[in-house]
Amino acid sequence: MTAVTLRGRLPGRLQTALGENGALLGLVAIVVVMSLLSGNFLTVTNLLNVGVQAAVTAILAFGSTFVIVTAGIDLSVGAVAALAAVVLAWSAGSAGLPWPIALIIGLAVGVVAGLLNGVLVSFGKLPPFIATLATQGVGRGLALVISAGSPIILPGAVSHLGDTIGSYLPVPVIVMLVMGVITAFLLSRTYSGRAMYAIGGNEEAARLSGIKINRQKLVTYALSGLFAAIAGIVLASRLDSAQPDAATGYELDAIAAVVIGGASLSGGKGRAFGTFVGALILATLRNGLNLLSVSSFWQEVVIGVVIALAVLIDSLRQRNAA
Repeated sequence: MTAVTLRGRLPGRLQTALGENGALLGLVAIVVVMSLLSGNFLTVTNLLNVGVQAAVTAILAFGSTFVIVTAGIDLSVGAVAALAAVVLAWSAGSAGLPWPIALIIGLAVGVVAGLLNGVLVSFGKLPPFIATLATQGVGRGLALVISAGSPIILPGAVSHLGDTIGSYLPVPVIVMLVMGVITAFLLSRTYSGRAMYAIGGNEEAARLSGIKINRQKLVTYALSGLFAAIAGIVLASRLDSAQPDAATGYELDAIAAVVIGGASLSGGKGRAFGTFVGALILATLRNGLNLLSVSSFWQEVVIGVVIALAVLIDSLRQRNAA
């Protein structure tokens, strides 16, 4: 291979490498900087704390990855998370149902909310932004109505999801990793996963190739709702109660994690591992800034800048591809 050929190929390969691993390189850079600025950052206890902080956002983001890959958006995941936890706690408490049945009902709430989003988007032809924004309002309102605006104690068996196995194995981190593996499998090894990429890449071409667009969108939003319910239950277990205002604003963190992880808001691109890294970046930034005693107001500024940069990079990448 000649030197001229090498020079011609290296920029393309470099762009590909940065596109696939840019988020991971960013995470490594943040970890290095935070460890230099704070001696308490690279401790086992603190790193586990970062994992626990990232767990709920990551689980929500895994569900949002399905939707964003299809060029959609789901703004209802935070409200669905709160509603699922409230329904679970109410079913086991006020309704007196056994906790396994209450748990199934809580998860079913997430699936039903996701299916509602799918119906509004697929058959109602509403823009995903509007459809999921409406579901967000309904979900948050129902959570307040069912709980009368007050926290509800979780069943003891469910609250153990917030515990730690031994000294160094938080259950929320285990749940996060399991959901990540499931997301990766569904996206890369199943017909529905391939259909999601096809729909996000070119919906009309996917339709002409025989993909049932409406059915696949129902599956996509149902998965997002299910993952939101799981995230809500994990969050409630950490708080020892189901709170109707829990997970407020988490939908934006979930979307940010997906985009930071390399997914494209225009659809057709996204990976479970990238989403996982994106959630870790957000959690690491917040944790490190807390250790450095940075004001929470400035923390939001930093997170906003990071999100803006991620979207800008995605936009430039799409422009170059075009």
